[in-house]
Order: sequence, then structure tokens, then C-alpha cells
Amino acid sequence: MDELVARFIKDGRLVIMPSKRSKLLPVLDHLAQDFEPGRNYPEAKVNEILERYNDDYAALRRYLVDEGFLAREAGVYWRSGGTVPT
Repeated sequence: MDELVARFIKDGRLVIMPSKRSKLLPVLDHLAQDFEPGRNYPEAKVNEILERYNDDYAALRRYLVDEGFLAREAGVYWRSGGTVPT
């Protein structure tokens, strides 16, 4: 985890939601790493994964979709952006 992201995630929990987009995007990219590219996720599983970071998993899910890290259709989500570790 890089230094910027570590300011917002403590002990595996998102403690502060960045207000500036320039800080929000790296945090969302970090969250997106929990979603495997090429795999579909039902909404309940997305919620379960995001709830590990913050109780407001619905807001995190919206941010991830709005910023293009996740895509959704008919209640199914998949990773559509973010960095992929090499």
C-alpha cells in the first residue's frame, strides 16, 4: 500500500473518505484490487467485500462504479478498471 492510500486506510479499514478526487482515485484503485479481473460478482458479494473496508459499502460501491473501477448490469458487477499487478 502506498503512502497516500495508507493515510486513509488503517488496519484494513477505510477511516476517512478522501474529498479530493486526486486522493480518492488511488484509494478506489486499492479497493478495486479485491476484485478479480474477468470475474462476475453478484451485488451481495460486492457488498461483502466492501464492508470489510467500511460500513457504508453502498457508497463505496457507487464510487467504484461512478469512477469506472467496477461496471454493473442487472445486479452483476465486474472489474472494469484500475491497475493490475504484474
